[in-house]
This record gives sequence, structure tokens and C-alpha cells, in this order.
Amino acid sequence: MKIKHSINTHKLLTFAFVLGLMVFYDNFTIAAWVYLALHGTYGIMWLLKDSLYPDKQWEAETSIPMGIFNFIMLGLYWVAPFLLISNYVEPPFALIAAAIAINITGTVLHYGSDAQKYFTLKHRSGLITEGFFSRSRNPNYLGEILIYLSFALLAQHWLPFVILGFVVATTLVPNMLKKDKSLSRYSEFAAYKERSGILLPKIFISHSTSSATADS
Repeated sequence: MKIKHSINTHKLLTFAFVLGLMVFYDNFTIAAWVYLALHGTYGIMWLLKDSLYPDKQWEAETSIPMGIFNFIMLGLYWVAPFLLISNYVEPPFALIAAAIAINITGTVLHYGSDAQKYFTLKHRSGLITEGFFSRSRNPNYLGEILIYLSFALLAQHWLPFVILGFVVATTLVPNMLKKDKSLSRYSEFAAYKERSGILLPKIFISHSTSSATADS
């Protein structure tokens, strides 16, 4: 099996899982519906992305036991809706609005930058330093973090934040450092690194740095 099979299965089941929680706990509050819309749509969009511009790192083969393990680890992301729905959490409307805004921002960064990376590298290899990648070397990871941050905010519980921090520390940070090491083989990378952040966009840059750079 491929790595993406466990990921796609999790994304596919998320909408049904959250809706099932709503039915089981008879919780059809605004917060529950908003969460279903945000997280459920995220899963559907992921499947659409995989069919239109798949990420080659998820195409790698893996064992069935490892695939099951990956699915279980991804299941940690279901803690937020469980806490939200089972505890009948009612976030303030202002917090719901903020979570939606953060989610939309993250979605644009995540899916937009992945599309740019896929179609750019399809026609040429090398660094990508324009568009989403002009100020951040990992806008896709930044978008993913914002998406799951919005889910954690809606749950109003410390555990989803811990889970997100764990994923960032054990998966995203090592991947970003590995990517930087790989990109360092390009002569233009040093200049690109000076004018871009590894995750957060570098807003203020020196006028002496010229454009050039990022692949992923």
C-alpha cells in the first residue's frame, strides 16, 4: 500500500465521523455545524487535491502495519471534534468568526502553495521563489498549522493544542529542516534564505537581496 492510502482514508471518514458525533450526542449547535463544515470540507478538498495535483512524498510504498499506525496517529486530529461535541462547547461568536478566518487563510496557503509547487516543478526543476514561496519557504506547512489551529480554537480545550504542537515538533519541523538542507545545493539558496522565513513570512527584507528561489 502507499502512504497516501491511510491519509486519504482518514480524510474521507472525517466528515462522517464528525456528523456521527453530532448524531450520537444530539448536538446540533452552531459550533458543531461550523466544525463539521470546516473539517469535513478540508478532508474533501484533500481528496480533490490528491486527484488533481498529488504530493509525490505520499506516493511512496509502505507496509500495512505502518499504514495502520499512520491512520491511528492521524486519528489524534479527531480529538478536537470529540471534545467540542461531547462537551457541548459553545464558543463565543467572535471566536467562531476568528476560527473561520484562520481556517480560510490556512486553506488558501496550504492548497494554493501545493498547487504552485506541483505545476511549477512539473515544467521545470529547481528553486521556486515567487508567489506563495516568495517570503516563506514552507507556506504549505504554515497553512496546515493554521487549519488545525482553527479546529483547536473551536474545541476550547488544551489537548488539541498539545497534539498540534506534537505534530509540528516531530513531523513538520524535521521536514522543514530536511528541505532546507536539500535546497542548499542550489547556489541561489543562500540569498533566498536571507529574504524568506522557514515558516512565517519574512516581511522586512534588505534591498540588496534579489529574487530567486524554493522547491519542496
